[in-house]
This record gives sequence, C-alpha cells and structure tokens, in this order.
Amino acid sequence: MAEVLQKYVGRLAPSPTGALHLGNVRTFMIAWLRARQQNGKVIMRMEDLDHPRDKPGAAAQAIEDLKWLGFDWDEEFVQSERKDIYRAALGQLQAKGMVYACTCTRRDVEAAQSAPHAGEQLFYPGTCRDKHLEWTPKACWRFKTPKGSHIIVDDVFAGKYEQTVDEKLGDFPLARDQFGAGYTLAAVVDDALMGVTEIVRGDDLLPATPAQMLVQHALNLPTPQYCHVPLLVGPDGRRLAKRHGDTRISNYRAQGVSPEVVIGGLAFLSGWLDSPRPIALDELIPVFSLAAVDPRPLIIDNQGTISTLVLKSVRR
Repeated sequence: MAEVLQKYVGRLAPSPTGALHLGNVRTFMIAWLRARQQNGKVIMRMEDLDHPRDKPGAAAQAIEDLKWLGFDWDEEFVQSERKDIYRAALGQLQAKGMVYACTCTRRDVEAAQSAPHAGEQLFYPGTCRDKHLEWTPKACWRFKTPKGSHIIVDDVFAGKYEQTVDEKLGDFPLARDQFGAGYTLAAVVDDALMGVTEIVRGDDLLPATPAQMLVQHALNLPTPQYCHVPLLVGPDGRRLAKRHGDTRISNYRAQGVSPEVVIGGLAFLSGWLDSPRPIALDELIPVFSLAAVDPRPLIIDNQGTISTLVLKSVRR
C-alpha cells in the first residue's frame, strides 16, 4: 500500500505588541511560500496573550497590512478566544505534578545568576519548586524540568541544535496567567490542535525550542518540524527597532510604495530574484528557495528602507 503523505500545514503568528515591519514580513514570506509551494495549508493565528505589551488596534493593522502585501490563509484563530483550551492543558500538567506556582520576580531570578551575560536566557534554580505556593497576581507557572533533559532539534534551516534544558534554563516559565494562557503553553497546544507540521520563525527563538519540545512531550503532543531563519537587523547587528528608522509596513503604504515593491525588494535581498523589481507575493511561489537564503542576518540600512538603493530602483 502506498504511503499517505501528511499535508503540509504552516502558520503565520503575528503578535499585536507593535506594528508589522520588514523583519516580520520577511519571516512570514518564507513561512507562506514554504506552505504554498507544497500546496499546503496556511493558518493565521493572532498571538494576543501578552496583554501588558499589546497595542490597541495593532492586531487589526497587522491583518490589514498582510492582506495588502498579498498574504492569504485558510483558517484564522485568535488566542485570547481560546483560553479554556489552555486551562485544560494546564490542568493536565498540574495533575502530573509537572508545574508549580512561582512568586520570584525577574529581579530575583537575575540576582541568582552566577555569571549572567546580556541577551542570554535566564536560568531558574527552582527556588519555589517544593514550596507548594498558592497563586498570586504576580506569580507565574513554571515547568518542573526533569533532570538530564537533553533535547536535540533537527532544524530544517539552522541544522542540529542541542540543549540540556535543566542546565541551561532550569524550571522555565509557562504562563503568567492563572489559567495557563501564556505564550509557551498556548503556542505548543495550538500548534498541535491546528495540525501544524512545520514552524517557520526567526532564529532568535531557536534557544526556546527545546523547552517547548519538553512541554509537547509532557502533554503527549506531536513535535512539528522547525525552520528557524535569520532575522533582519540594523547596522549594529540588533533586531529591527525604531532606532533603525521606520520600517513599518504602514509607513511604506503612507509613502505610496506599492506592495509589489516591498515584496520585490525583500525577495531580491533574500536571493529569490536576480535583480530588484516589483513582484506579487504569489508570483514568487515557483522561484522561492529556502537554500537561497543567506544564513547570516540580513542587514537593513539606517534609513528604514528595504535598502535605499533597492527601493529607489524599483519605485513606481
């Protein structure tokens, strides 16, 4: 009997913590093109659980900007409407004794670091692990990381990545919501329930992947394929921010730049076009190649353009 191949399911997962910018779009382009080139399904999932940082109107603006650029999707979900699902998943972990309430502040955790370095993930030594604390408004749920939790990620783009989670992170936070509606738990549960077969996202999230895989194992959920791709960065090597100029898609729209110019500029800089020219997103499907993407971060100039030269040469 012939083997039945699983249909490719990818996802776009914007967060309404700020405006959609060029860095987000380049990653979403890779995710969307990977799916459409394989006749797969694309899921849109608005990850709006980071309440203190959520910006009013940012979710609707992101959807509008993505549609303007030519993105489409087959199903749409909003995480803030799925809290009962996350509560049930948290309950499973509680029943297994794999989570506990932690009242340590970030400052407490930072103070416990033996030799902290800027940008590194914080290690939590399990200060609250066996205290059986009650939930308080400032608490978080932490995953009780088993000793010897050595995880190997066979990443499609980044290659082999290894991490011993109990030594690198310790007991990591799952959610800062009493009922489990937090990024790590919600993302893991949603990817499984939505049938996501491959996760394409920025390589800044690669170090967080082993922890997510531990949660998958604890909940008996499948592990999707991972594809972590390089970020767009400023000349200082840091991820795009206001200090690098205005790279918001809404800014290009206000300037009268066409969506084909934005897509064409990013496609050229990503290695999918030999020269910069306006092109629609769906026209890239036959020429898209993950192998063409440079493994180094893509540097954007201080003017906030896709590259001043590229925009000037293709603007119409």
